[in-house]
Amino acid sequence: MRFSNATLPDSSRHDIEVEGGRIAALLPASGTARAADPDSIDLGGRLVLPPLVDGHIHLDKTLLGLPWVPNQSAGNKVSDRIEAERRVRAARTVPEFETGSNLVRQVVASGTLHMRSHVDIDNQLGLRNLHEVLKIREHFRDLVTIEIVAFPQSGILRSPGTAELLDEAIAEGADLVGGLDPIGIDGDLDAHLDAVFAIAQRRGAGIDIHLHDGGEAGLAQILAIAARTEALGLQGKVAVSHAFALGSVPTDSATRAADTLARSGVAIMSHGPGGATIPPLKLLREHGVEVFGGSDNIRDAWSPFGNGDMLERAMLIGYRANFRHDEELALAFDMVTAAAARVLGLDDYGLKVGGPADFVTVEATTLAEAVANRRRRSLVVKAGRVVARDGVLI
Repeated sequence: MRFSNATLPDSSRHDIEVEGGRIAALLPASGTARAADPDSIDLGGRLVLPPLVDGHIHLDKTLLGLPWVPNQSAGNKVSDRIEAERRVRAARTVPEFETGSNLVRQVVASGTLHMRSHVDIDNQLGLRNLHEVLKIREHFRDLVTIEIVAFPQSGILRSPGTAELLDEAIAEGADLVGGLDPIGIDGDLDAHLDAVFAIAQRRGAGIDIHLHDGGEAGLAQILAIAARTEALGLQGKVAVSHAFALGSVPTDSATRAADTLARSGVAIMSHGPGGATIPPLKLLREHGVEVFGGSDNIRDAWSPFGNGDMLERAMLIGYRANFRHDEELALAFDMVTAAAARVLGLDDYGLKVGGPADFVTVEATTLAEAVANRRRRSLVVKAGRVVARDGVLI
């Protein structure tokens, strides 16, 4: 199979030769249409990008495909939204497998072929949502890789028995242990982190902790996570999602924290939040911190927004971070491709000879233009096979 006249991210033109689902060669661009060749697709100079990676999604929360459900949160605190979600969850009659599958189809059609999904676990749900997402992962295994975080959305201490459930979730197939605002939700930093890190150590799992708490209190929690990570030799296996505190403290405090995060190998995820402070992404990257992106909530009890398009998410991250130059937009793009792939441990990733023939094509001439315009993906290719065309899954 050959995909001819492709423009790669470095602006070079090539024909992409595919054999056995992998890129066998990057040949000089043919320059002529090969429409008569059934084993060739002429890309017409379209930009070819590596597959998009969603580093933070909630497949079990989405209501995609159901009739519209108004947001029911009575306030803007995390605890308000948790309680509102409980009400929505109690009323739903469609299994999470169905709505989560709707979302997977939509995100694959936009070019996302790898994702990290957080899955709610508490003493009311037990492992029900985990089992639903495990079924989703198996059902779509030929289209997308799904890494699962066992996520204590109701807290650990305030939801007795959740620590044991998190441990069981890892034994049943979840890949990472989650956490949530050790002080803001559970009110006990050390006890919350004790539980999370103990499970991670015992099971050899990674960690991804939601941290919404802002200001110096939030920063103290981030630094505590970094300290434990370094002390236990878990560098490269821990991420803090949101980390709003990094954007709400003075620059010198954020700079010192960046050095600590880099040394401890703790990654930071941002989805370009609409109302909260955004971490100083450029500063973090300049100090050696791995920053990556995710879509977070999509059409669920937390947010009516989102569509899972990670190219659009890169634009939103860039917009919120006030990125205006091409190299800044390239950073936003990296957050939803290579950086997220590194955090997810995707060693076999990228447009390279010998690598998987996984890529997306878009009408653009540069990465910056692709991010700014976020046009619909003309093709999504998985293992050399076209799986979506013009935003529609085939």
